[in-house]
Amino acid sequence: MSSNILMRNPYAMGGLALILFWVLVAAAAPLLAPFDPNAVMTPFQKPGALVQGSESARYWLGTDQLGRDVLSRVIWGSRTILLYAPLATLLAYAVGIAMGLVAGFHRGWTDTIFSLFSNIVLSFPVMILYVLIIAKFGPSGINILLAVVFVSAPGIMRIVRGLVLDLREQDYVSAARLRGENALYIMIVEILPNASGPLIVDGCLRVGYVAITIGMLGFLGLGLPPPNPDWGGMVADSRAVAVAFPHMVIFPCIAIASFVLGFNLLADGLRRAGLDGGS
Repeated sequence: MSSNILMRNPYAMGGLALILFWVLVAAAAPLLAPFDPNAVMTPFQKPGALVQGSESARYWLGTDQLGRDVLSRVIWGSRTILLYAPLATLLAYAVGIAMGLVAGFHRGWTDTIFSLFSNIVLSFPVMILYVLIIAKFGPSGINILLAVVFVSAPGIMRIVRGLVLDLREQDYVSAARLRGENALYIMIVEILPNASGPLIVDGCLRVGYVAITIGMLGFLGLGLPPPNPDWGGMVADSRAVAVAFPHMVIFPCIAIASFVLGFNLLADGLRRAGLDGGS
């Protein structure tokens, strides 16, 4: 697949544009946010309301029930999601790829143990596992990362294992064996690069799923501890007054939806460009 095909794909380019938008927002958060995200000002201000004592400064997205500027919290909240969603996904892939390579290449008892572990984890509802893990160890950034790795790695392992079972029979793997290459070299140099296309597509989708999970954990009060700006936590904090002041809920929801949409469009564009090995 050439880069020109990808550049001409509107799905991929639209997804990249949305992702790049949030990356730029997160990087420039200190410059873009009009107020400190935790500063308490005038509560229940609607979008566009003037700041008291000013003739030009406005609360462009209003304020919440504590008087915090919604726009500033949405901007700073992008840093939270851009840190934890990709990082958690990368950690889950590191564990899942290692398990899948070993299970698919060596087979035998390692395959049996890893497959049994994956089947047990995948038999539980995903959100229940997240809630149980976070409730047990407490809401924190580290625990969210560990929970995502524990829940996501088995699914990734199964994908990698299936790819390895097919690729291990290819001629270039047989040639590497005849050259006397060790198993680690064959798995990392010969097999993994040829399995990267489907994994990249799945990874883009999985980042979106993890972002939704982090938002749901925040909504349930199991996300990052306050007062850290967290899109899911913003929705949870304002749900009691959402009918009277819908802006407190709508804008964080739009932020989450656009972030997830970006990765979904990118994954769809990569798939349509043939990166997953399909048509």
